[in-house]
Amino acid sequence: MDAKTYAAVADVCARLAGRLSDDTLGTVREHYAAGEWDLADATLLLNLAFEGVGITRAEQELIRSFLGDPDSPELHDVPVVAEVPSPPYRFSPTGPADAPDPTRADGVLSADAPRHGGHRLYRAWRHPHDGAPDGAAWVYVLLVAEGTDPLSAYSGLSSRLWTALKEKWPLEVVVEGGALPPYQAAALASASLVRAD
Repeated sequence: MDAKTYAAVADVCARLAGRLSDDTLGTVREHYAAGEWDLADATLLLNLAFEGVGITRAEQELIRSFLGDPDSPELHDVPVVAEVPSPPYRFSPTGPADAPDPTRADGVLSADAPRHGGHRLYRAWRHPHDGAPDGAAWVYVLLVAEGTDPLSAYSGLSSRLWTALKEKWPLEVVVEGGALPPYQAAALASASLVRAD
C-alpha cells in the first residue's frame, strides 16, 4: 500500500470515529496497521452495514480508493447520507463524580506517547446522546508530528494501555496542523491537557 492510499485509510478511520463503535473502529485500525488489508476491508465494510453507519459519497469514493476490490458489493450495502452527521456525544474536561480515575491511564499514555511521535496528549469525558454507538468514557486525543503513522501509533498505544492496565479507553491519534473531523474537533474543544513537550 503506497503512502497516498495509506493516508486515505487513516483519514477514513478518523472520519468514522464516533460513528462506528469504539471496538469495531479499533479493530479496523489495528488490522490496517498490521498490514492485514483484506481482513481490515471486510471488517470495515461489514460493520458499517451491520451498525447502520451512513457514509457520504465523498467518503464512499475515499473507501473505494483503497479497497482491494473497489467494486465490492459490501460497499454498496453501506447506506449513503447527504452529509456527515454531528457526533452523537458531547464532551467535557471533567467527568462525573463516579467516573473512573484516569490517573494510571494518563501515566501510561504520557510515558509512551513520545515513542509514537506524540507531542500533546489531551483527555475529555464523553457523554453519549441517544443513539450513540458507545457509552460514557474518557477519550484521549494525541497530537503527533507530521510524518507520524497514526494507525501504528494508535495500535501501539492501545496495546500498551491494555497490557499495562487492562483498560480500553477510546484513543484518537491526529497529526498536528491537519483538518480535524467533527468527533476529534469536539473532543479537543473540551479536553484537558495531560501532557505536552
